Amino acid sequence: MIKVALVDDNHDLREGLQIVIKEHNDEFECIGSFADAESAVKKIPEIKPDVVLMDINLPGMSGVDCLKQLKLKMPDLDIIMLTVFADDETVFDSLCAGACGYITKNTSPEKILDAIRDVRDGGAPMSGRIARMVVTSFNAPPTSSAHLTDREREVLDQLCKGKSYKMVADALSITHDTVRHHIKNIYKKLEVHSVSEAILKTMKKKLF
Repeated sequence: MIKVALVDDNHDLREGLQIVIKEHNDEFECIGSFADAESAVKKIPEIKPDVVLMDINLPGMSGVDCLKQLKLKMPDLDIIMLTVFADDETVFDSLCAGACGYITKNTSPEKILDAIRDVRDGGAPMSGRIARMVVTSFNAPPTSSAHLTDREREVLDQLCKGKSYKMVADALSITHDTVRHHIKNIYKKLEVHSVSEAILKTMKKKLF
């Protein structure tokens, strides 16, 4: 059972997501729903969800600041940004703050559930538009001494598109253990410790 918390000032959206999650109660449980960041920062560490769906444009404290405070209290908490924004700055700020994924609010309910599954499987879910933006940043010449192999670049490219480890293995016709081996090497070469950090560093330094 994946425990989910929602942080969004849109009441109808929260209610809709709660209904969708309830319809899949054999797999998900909504254990918290908050209309503002201040309540979320106070209550989420107490209820201990596995995944948080977080809006950026919240009244009062922003979603990014809420994300930062929650990650300080719960470093291993998986947080997916769910927002209408899809521009470079907000994506970058969210990844800098520790977001595990970034999807837009027009994403279908089933794909939102898929994103929750993916992040629990080690993936970094992103909406198609955002994934394309991230992958586009790979087009600059190499600027780093970290030389990734062609296969490692393929694996990282798949992760940037929001694929889980299993989905990467299927897409590249390799085993799950081989994916983990490549990811271990990617982390070592980029000097990072998570998928989000790898994507962030790729965006920032344009390693491809």
